Amino acid sequence: MQQQRFELKYLIPERVALLARDFVASYLEIDEYGALRPNLSYPVHSLYLDSDDLSTYHQTVNGTKNRFKLRLRYYDDRPDTPVFFEIKRRVNDCILKQRGGVRRDAVPSLLAGHLPEPSHLLSDEPKHMVALQRFSLLMNQINARPKAHVAYVREAWISEENNAVRVTMDRQMTCEPRFVPEVSTGSENPVMPFGQQVILELKFTDRFPDWFGEMIRVFSLMQFAAAKYAEGVTLLGEHCFHDGYASHHAWTQTSHDALPAQFQPSGEQVVPKL
Repeated sequence: MQQQRFELKYLIPERVALLARDFVASYLEIDEYGALRPNLSYPVHSLYLDSDDLSTYHQTVNGTKNRFKLRLRYYDDRPDTPVFFEIKRRVNDCILKQRGGVRRDAVPSLLAGHLPEPSHLLSDEPKHMVALQRFSLLMNQINARPKAHVAYVREAWISEENNAVRVTMDRQMTCEPRFVPEVSTGSENPVMPFGQQVILELKFTDRFPDWFGEMIRVFSLMQFAAAKYAEGVTLLGEHCFHDGYASHHAWTQTSHDALPAQFQPSGEQVVPKL
């Protein structure tokens, strides 16, 4: 678990994002996975799990102080790249994350409720098994199943010494219902809850950096609750995220051609830090 991790979110236009990039570059380095890519960004995909009554969605929109989300995070379609089972908790204003990387071919079995085994994991570090076991417990407690595919391109800036300070800018965020236990990057008919706006996140551990405050003042930033999964459900309507939705078959198959160029597989493995 990360201790005393905080995230501040802002919704900004592209012109402000480009100015913010120059500002942040004075303090942080571009993430290695985006350094050589167009617009300094790499694609991020998440398969969100929720209960049939969308309990984690309702906790988010109701502003429940102590809540969690369950998602699978991945970056491409290559069969040899990992899929991360992630738990994102909010305890009051603090963010706690756990994740365990698993083999892609183990995903259907784990989502079907099978108990995690060492052979499912890509690492023998105990924290990965602990995260996977905790994920499985929470998933079974609320009977969570795949509900939505969320995708975006991320520009990430990190501190040289450690991951204590991080700034990300997420663009072209899309969301669509998905009810099958598949981790594929294609999309059929997604919506863009934030349009062309950029989601800026200022992330820090324990101490709020002074220059974050300066950045907020310089660009007149107004904090915003930009919950990607929740905004997608709200825009499309809750009925679209129930398995009985009449047109669900139209959302489950994938097509690379339907994606913007930034989401197309590059053949390069991307495994960014949290």
